[in-house]
Amino acid sequence: VQLQASGGGLVQAGGSLRLSCQASGRTFGSYGMGWFRQAPEKEREFVAAITRNGIRTYYTDSVKGRFTISRDSAKNTVYLQMNSLKPEDTAVYYCAVGGPNYYTAYDSPSQYDYWGQGTQVTVSS
Repeated sequence: VQLQASGGGLVQAGGSLRLSCQASGRTFGSYGMGWFRQAPEKEREFVAAITRNGIRTYYTDSVKGRFTISRDSAKNTVYLQMNSLKPEDTAVYYCAVGGPNYYTAYDSPSQYDYWGQGTQVTVSS
């Protein structure tokens, strides 16, 4: 499985970005997907996840109401729409493919089998 993340960049506080993660190498629609982020000197943290059929989504509290995860199975792509960005959202963002039991702990990095290379998001104040 290969994951290619894109869409990061520098934006002012209050602005928006949309991250994309295109998957290849396996049946995209068979697995849940997640987004995580890691700021300097901090542990990787869960941001959002979406079930394989796209019906259910999950978010960490700090991004609820601002971020939206979605997927397009025809394009093998998962998205993270980020609005009302804050300086504390600054991090490298990673997409990941959920393992067979990811739904038991969708916010745990250990439940994801494959990871993209990350894309930098920087929010200036």
